[in-house]
Amino acid sequence: MTLPTPADTPPEQVHSKSIIVIHPGSLNLRIGRASDLNPLTILHAIARRRKPAGQSYMDHFLPERIDLNQPHDFEEARLAVSHTLQSCLQSDGRRRYATPPQQIAAFNRRSQPELLGNNGGEWVKPEGDLVIGNDILRLDPKEDFNTHFPYKRGDFNIHSGPGGSMTAVLADLETIWTYVLEINFQISPKDLKYYKAVLVVPDVYNRTYMRELMYLLLCKMGFGSCFLVQDHVAATFGSGLSYACVVDVGDQKTSVSCVEDGICHPNTRVRLDYGGGDITQIFYWLLQKCAFPYKECSDKNKLDTMLLRKLKEDFCHVNLDVCGSQEKSFMLKQPGKPVYHFTIQVGDECIVAPLSLFSPELFGITGPKSLHTQKISTGDPEDPHDELYLRDIRKKGMKENMEPSASDLLSEGYLESQQSNANDDDIVVDAMDPVAPASVREFVTNPGQILGLDQAVLQSIDRCPNEDLKRKMYGCILVVGGGMKFSGIATWLQNRISLQIPYLYRAEQLDIITNPRDMDSAMVAWKGACIMSCLETAHELWIQAGEWEKYGVRILRERAPFTW
Repeated sequence: MTLPTPADTPPEQVHSKSIIVIHPGSLNLRIGRASDLNPLTILHAIARRRKPAGQSYMDHFLPERIDLNQPHDFEEARLAVSHTLQSCLQSDGRRRYATPPQQIAAFNRRSQPELLGNNGGEWVKPEGDLVIGNDILRLDPKEDFNTHFPYKRGDFNIHSGPGGSMTAVLADLETIWTYVLEINFQISPKDLKYYKAVLVVPDVYNRTYMRELMYLLLCKMGFGSCFLVQDHVAATFGSGLSYACVVDVGDQKTSVSCVEDGICHPNTRVRLDYGGGDITQIFYWLLQKCAFPYKECSDKNKLDTMLLRKLKEDFCHVNLDVCGSQEKSFMLKQPGKPVYHFTIQVGDECIVAPLSLFSPELFGITGPKSLHTQKISTGDPEDPHDELYLRDIRKKGMKENMEPSASDLLSEGYLESQQSNANDDDIVVDAMDPVAPASVREFVTNPGQILGLDQAVLQSIDRCPNEDLKRKMYGCILVVGGGMKFSGIATWLQNRISLQIPYLYRAEQLDIITNPRDMDSAMVAWKGACIMSCLETAHELWIQAGEWEKYGVRILRERAPFTW
């Protein structure tokens, strides 16, 4: 049995209007036609009506805080950052100064909210048993609905509660994506066979989840064809870069890897369990220490979590010229509550929260954090020609000095087409060896500690296969995602890395790109997937629904634009 080669399918004229690009996240879903200028961005969640006497369940809108009444050393970490800031200079050479939190708290305790109106609007009355996307925010908490986010910390939200099985997560994804396509894009489910889908997937991926997502798109939803692209590879396309060390800070995860010519080097990939949502929680904790005047605020209230996110985005920065206390204001407008205008004072809290990326002890506020790297495949029962089989054949071939076997050639089919722009074959062999070769080194963290962003970048680049590539990566660090949009933070990252960069690469121009092509950094990967799907060479990547039904995961291994 031979798999069809991409060349068998003539390169049909690609119509960008018939390509749907889907970029799912832990907080937001970005989805749109490849011809669209910007994606539709909505809350990536679904609320389902509870059955009578059914178990109540609600995923949190912010990462959960641990019990802060127990003794912890966050205060120590906060003071360390504050002291660092006080030892910094302003751009004119003067020393920075800070207003003590006690003084700010005294102002905030005296601050009285101004009443603007008696009612901030009405809750939305749900018509059916489902509420999807942003409408969930306007759903009365008293209604008997369970809320689910299909993704958490950048991967499937599998848990032991109701709706936490893989089947339930996939059913939620199917419902959300089908609904959005029908309501926002007027594409009926029965017409999806005339459309192609591009799914943006994590750089550190789970093979089982990838297989299930392919099955979902091609068999359940019924797209005519689709392909998967890694988010970091898509980000380089969206930025117009041929190589970069990509730093992707989302709402609940931060990932780093080195990408060159459309290939994301397996050894350099790392995903960390913190992101913009955790920074929001740290900022909320710092506001409470300064007597935040909105006393009823709760990280369990979905509208309050959205307010806290907005305050973080509006107030937080890393501009060392801003010293002392600043007066800020915000409006509280929620259904069923009076509308208030608050005036508050904030100081260095606005800088300390974003700098938690470099003092990750503060992230302990949302519990212990895991570090994820790309796992080596242990084989796939659905794929008789999986990498274990191929490796055995390869070893026999090397022993007997034979010509490469048919299955060998088959496995290299896609990669050979890439040889002109990425000499990656030796890495692929490494990635397929279950006993980690000498070149694969785990990311290093001290026991019980969390890896900071600058350390993750340095260790990722250090795992590049050669010196030349390391030099290139130090010269091009690309920051994408919606979790790190703080003015001045790129300079801070640059300074942290330049202080620790190995001597060998010190001469390099350290370049950090935060707004490629003046684009919103949260949509760079989505945009890159659109560009990629319309390239002439992309016709080799599409997997037709019929091919998937016939060959299953084997065809994904042959066609996927990354090492399977």
